[in-house]
Amino acid sequence: MDQQLNQKELTKALAVAQEAAQAAGKLMSQNLRKTKKRQEESQHDIKLELDVRCQKVIEKVLKDYRPSIPVLGEEGFTGDVNEPVRWIVDPIDGTVNYTYGLPHACVSIALQGVSIKAGKRKSKPETILGVVYDPFLDEMWAAVRDKPARMNGRLIQPNKHKKLEESVLAIGFSKSKGALDEMLPAFNALVYRVRKVRILGAAALSLAWIADGRLDAFMEKGVRIWDIVAGGFILEQAGGDFYHQAIDDEHRYSMIANNGCLRRKLQPFMPKHKS
Repeated sequence: MDQQLNQKELTKALAVAQEAAQAAGKLMSQNLRKTKKRQEESQHDIKLELDVRCQKVIEKVLKDYRPSIPVLGEEGFTGDVNEPVRWIVDPIDGTVNYTYGLPHACVSIALQGVSIKAGKRKSKPETILGVVYDPFLDEMWAAVRDKPARMNGRLIQPNKHKKLEESVLAIGFSKSKGALDEMLPAFNALVYRVRKVRILGAAALSLAWIADGRLDAFMEKGVRIWDIVAGGFILEQAGGDFYHQAIDDEHRYSMIANNGCLRRKLQPFMPKHKS
């Protein structure tokens, strides 16, 4: 199995990813109002025992489909994630929200491939499938390569707001002090320039909401690949702009996702990458 999956195989993989997302989402819904067991906790982040359980549920469904495909997940890796094809999974994106009983969290699953041409592998993986599932609203955003994005089967597209003054912007604050220090000036400047700033706490959902026209843009520095890869792909397939740059080798990115009209207006506010 390589990156060049035909449409029939992609359709099957999409159905499997949706099944896996719904299975984890069911577990999330069943436990929303229950006391959660915390495995790790810091000032700005929480890791739950349920995070691990949800990832295991997802991995089982994915492995039943194709056992050979490795999984790069927030809660650990299975197999060699440098293989030409890999799943990327965030079992609960928005864990802090979820821990406090806020029903704004989701499951994020992407499938990536790396092309192999003339015996040489391209270094950059390409996302070919993305699923973001909100179990609390029962909303499933999905896309596959070369096909339009959909939510619960309905075609979606971003809005076309071109002015910051009419835009609703989401800003994410990573858990590190350095990322907080860097993003606060952007927040302080933009809160006066845009219609509203929202801090929603689930990056994958913010990306899906841009794809569906509910938000105009989303900025964050230090966000992890499993938080953004599926939602960013869905946004691109819907016609939006998923601008992101790797920060380091720890799967962290600087990102300005938007409706396709706002990147240049937002870039001056984004903290520069420090080498």
